[in-house]
Amino acid sequence: MASSTSRPMPLALYALAAGAFGIGTTEFVIMGLLIQVAADLKVGIATAGLLISGYALGVFVGAPILTVATSRLPRKAVLLGLMAIFTLGNLCCAIAPSYTVLLLARVVTSLAHGTFFGVGSVVATSLVAADRRASAISIMFTGLTIATLLGVPAGAWLGLHFGWRSTFWAVAAIGVVAMLVIAALVPAGHEHGERIAVRDELRAIGNPSVLLGLLMTVLGFAGVFTVFTYIQPILTELTGFAQGAVSPILLMFGGGLIAGNLLGGKLADRDLARALLLTLVALAVVLGVMTFTLHSKVLAVLFIGLLGITGFATVPPLQLWVLHKAKDAKSLASSLNIGAFNLGNALGAWLGGVVVAHGPGLSALTWVAAAITLLGLLVAIYSRQRDTGLQRLPAGACPSANT
Repeated sequence: MASSTSRPMPLALYALAAGAFGIGTTEFVIMGLLIQVAADLKVGIATAGLLISGYALGVFVGAPILTVATSRLPRKAVLLGLMAIFTLGNLCCAIAPSYTVLLLARVVTSLAHGTFFGVGSVVATSLVAADRRASAISIMFTGLTIATLLGVPAGAWLGLHFGWRSTFWAVAAIGVVAMLVIAALVPAGHEHGERIAVRDELRAIGNPSVLLGLLMTVLGFAGVFTVFTYIQPILTELTGFAQGAVSPILLMFGGGLIAGNLLGGKLADRDLARALLLTLVALAVVLGVMTFTLHSKVLAVLFIGLLGITGFATVPPLQLWVLHKAKDAKSLASSLNIGAFNLGNALGAWLGGVVVAHGPGLSALTWVAAAITLLGLLVAIYSRQRDTGLQRLPAGACPSANT
């Protein structure tokens, strides 16, 4: 009999990755369009950056609400419905007549994001053996990384040559294709939702280990997006690249995401706690050193690739950590952690905007980002020590702890 690690991954995981590709493209593509959107809608770069924050906050708020609201529905139907919301939201972005309408359309689109990844993560882990769960999550999130490798540069290219609205028309088409693939490949045997007892779920989510895990996610990804939100002006104004060079440089970042995501999954399958600490350390180091590379074209491109690797190597460990700690509240915890990723995105985009508009400027973004990630690392160290201490207590000494 073949071992679980030698068997091919189920096709349903790649269907989930297709949906993740569409959602990831619409989330990240705006980073390559900030200058065009700001000029067309007559707003500043920092204001345009709020299109990332608005989307991310929509994910954070919408994820737990939609997860609870759809908990009794078949999971496959939920995934398809969420992709329909996603497609409609991108159509609204494409025809938005003003900045305010575009921001609202981005929020509508974001409502699908958190619940899709939350439900999708639960479905993904249910399709494989226990020792392959982190790898299953990483495959689903590979759709997100491929979106950054191919979707975001392609969207930036479309925006540069045909206007930023053409990008959102293209993303809406991706949403239709993703719905068809999910309908064809996600099996009926894994589509049934679970009834959520809200009080019980909230009690499990209130476990300090889960809350600390969510905080790690927020701080870790805030570091990434303090820099990545403003990658276009960084490359053009600090490093000296032309706008046309941004799209191919984003390919380097996207390639790093794919490698980092798969690496993070492998590391987390071997030792979850160690993977969590190692990936956060690596991310903080890359962000800190990147401060000294932004005026060199070669080094800047190299470190953008390293930022992709270290940034997304944290995703599988962070997601699996929260799933592991939540135990009987996996669906809600998974969605909340996706919301936490996006709260980190919103925090990073907002903080980066403050640094650009009112602080030392673009050149300071990387060291500010490194400091935020170090805070996430400190939370991870504390959480691990806390859990170790609780495990050493005599049985019954801490009855309220749910580790």
